[in-house]
Amino acid sequence: MSAASKAGHDDHGHGHADGASHGTFKDYMTGFVLSVILTAIPFILVMGNVIGNDRITGIVIMVFAVAQIVVHMIYFLHMNTKSEGGWTILALIFTLTLVIITLAGSLWVMYHLNTNMMPQHMHMG
Repeated sequence: MSAASKAGHDDHGHGHADGASHGTFKDYMTGFVLSVILTAIPFILVMGNVIGNDRITGIVIMVFAVAQIVVHMIYFLHMNTKSEGGWTILALIFTLTLVIITLAGSLWVMYHLNTNMMPQHMHMG
C-alpha cells in the first residue's frame, strides 16, 4: 500500500472537521428510551380510555407525536444548529412550513366537504 493511499484512509475515519455531529451510544439509548416512552403513553391513553374525551385525547396524542418527531430529529438524525453550517435547520423550517400548509389546507378542505356535502334531510329537523 502506498503512502498516499494510507493517508487517504487515515483521513477518512477519525476526524470530523465538517461540523457533522455523530451520536454516542448514550445518545442513541436516550433517544430510544424517549421514543418508547412517547409511544407507550399515547397507547395507554387510548387503550385505557384514560381521558374520556376523544377530542382531547387526539390533541394529547398529537402533542406526543410532535415530541416524538423532535426526539428523532435530535437523537437519530443529529439535527442541530451546528451541523452543516445551519443549513439542516433552514431545510427543516422550510419543510415544516410546507407540511403545515399542506395539512391545514387538507383539513380545511375535508371539513368544508363534509359540511357542504351533507344530505339536506340531515339539516331539517
